[in-house]
Amino acid sequence: MNLPENYIPILIQAAVGLGFVAISLLGAHFLGPKQKKGNSVKNQSWECGVAVEGNARTPFSIKYFLTAVLFVLFDIEIVFFYPYAVNFREFGMQGFLAVLTFVAIFFVAFFYVWKRGALDWDK
Repeated sequence: MNLPENYIPILIQAAVGLGFVAISLLGAHFLGPKQKKGNSVKNQSWECGVAVEGNARTPFSIKYFLTAVLFVLFDIEIVFFYPYAVNFREFGMQGFLAVLTFVAIFFVAFFYVWKRGALDWDK
């Protein structure tokens, strides 16, 4: 098999990455703590020293997940402002109008979510 020279660094990096993963997994298996099987008190789950109440499989309210998704959505929006903030002079008026359009789209989404009642915690 005749590989071009450009692929050699990529193959070396892939081999190092896979080697690191293999060594980490094997090291954790052989050097890590061994847990005894059984139903001892030591193997039960505890939260800050307080006994567990209820079942861990109790479903959460959909509002919790909706709030998390909305937070991620509007939080990631902020990341897109960084290139504009760094280069706002080079972008000029065209860049300013592009950012205003971007913000307008997110304001429309925010007001839609607000009117649908997704931000009302009392319901």
